[in-house]
Amino acid sequence: MRIYYAEPGKLDALIERFQKHTVKLFKKHGMENIGYWVPVSNEKNQLIYVLAYPNMEAREASWKAFIADPKWKKVAEKSERNGKILAKIESIFMKATDFSATIGSSKKGNRVFELRTYTAAPDKISNVLARFRNHTTALFEKHGMTNIAYWTTIEADAVQSKLIYILAHNSEAAGKQSFDNFRKDPEWIKVKTASESNGIIVEKIESVYMNALPFSKIR
Repeated sequence: MRIYYAEPGKLDALIERFQKHTVKLFKKHGMENIGYWVPVSNEKNQLIYVLAYPNMEAREASWKAFIADPKWKKVAEKSERNGKILAKIESIFMKATDFSATIGSSKKGNRVFELRTYTAAPDKISNVLARFRNHTTALFEKHGMTNIAYWTTIEADAVQSKLIYILAHNSEAAGKQSFDNFRKDPEWIKVKTASESNGIIVEKIESVYMNALPFSKIR
């Protein structure tokens, strides 16, 4: 996953560059475009997207070829004649969990997506994954949430992985209502209590509601 921070007033220009040029060049160089989103509340001028690769070696080769592509260099130069449009880039490397569905094209209309990041308690990521695998994903579906994809982050220096996943809702309000219903569900309360018999397993949860861009494979 990559998070792009546009310069002030330049987010539309960045999105236009992706729509007209970048996504096609990614595909040309063997990158699979999965999804493109912008946060609903976008004070940070973010563009969030996910690409897929066969492996890390293929990823490195694809990016090297993309950056060296004369067509990309021309596009980048032209788009920045009046000043740079990109302020900062964050890259998060991830691998799909064993319980994540295969991501296909999905264009179901005006859905809102929710990007959620879980930081597990020390040495508890396996417990978090087991709870999702065995219980949570099914309970999400029960309460009207659509599971899009689940990943664990690839960290350096033996740092514990995080769980990152995306849900789809009919609206932001519907998503919040679904989570309220989920948290009150007696089955979830039972599962949560049992999974935390030796202490909490999740230290921090971050949530970002997002709108899919028109050229996103998933909408």
